[in-house]
Amino acid sequence: MTCVVSRRFACIAACLMSVAAAATAQTRIAASSSATAIERASPMAASDEARAHAWGLDAAEWSRYQQLMQGPLGIYSPNLDPLTALGIEARSDAERQHYAELQVRAESQRVQKELMYQRAYDAAWKRLYPDQVPVHALTSPSRPDVSLAHTGRLAVFVKDDCPTCDARVRQLQTSGAAFDIYMVGSRGDDARIRAWAQRIGIDPAKVRARTITLNHDAGRWLMLGGQGTLPAVLSDTGSP
Repeated sequence: MTCVVSRRFACIAACLMSVAAAATAQTRIAASSSATAIERASPMAASDEARAHAWGLDAAEWSRYQQLMQGPLGIYSPNLDPLTALGIEARSDAERQHYAELQVRAESQRVQKELMYQRAYDAAWKRLYPDQVPVHALTSPSRPDVSLAHTGRLAVFVKDDCPTCDARVRQLQTSGAAFDIYMVGSRGDDARIRAWAQRIGIDPAKVRARTITLNHDAGRWLMLGGQGTLPAVLSDTGSP
């Protein structure tokens, strides 16, 4: 009898130990999963912090930007940058002015960097291809600028096989004006623009000096309205 009771107690003890071991294992798995989740979340939080810092924003401002982009603003303008989004949805005049000033500083730094790179690009072109005129593809992947830069130059939209376009460009070149040519329908073909420029007599020296620039339209004409026939000569305010 004593032997039977002992065996029963041994079985019960073994069962309890198995249950305890299983519970311990589950606790360890849960703790490991929580630690992994925290580790995965940390890089994302660090990434958001870095992005906010890059735009001169704090954590609260970055959080508000993310919330705004999840609403109607993000649907209408999905690629809106943080400063523009926060400025549009500013809750006071002071807040609006704050984001406007941040954006002006950011744009100024960006333009300076682009100008420095453009000078390096032009120097490299002259060094590597001294006998070819440079063609500039004015495409912007993140935020295309529909308006014309305020440079005092003219923007001339033309197309190939357009005698009136050729005549207008020759007239402008003779007048000594500084202008930027945008070829509509060039399809990114540099050789096509160069052949056209050579055919109508564009002075390569003026192109190298950037008095005249040759550019792919890249949809710019359509973004400006695309109304009327070509050629179209616009001032830096976007008007004829």
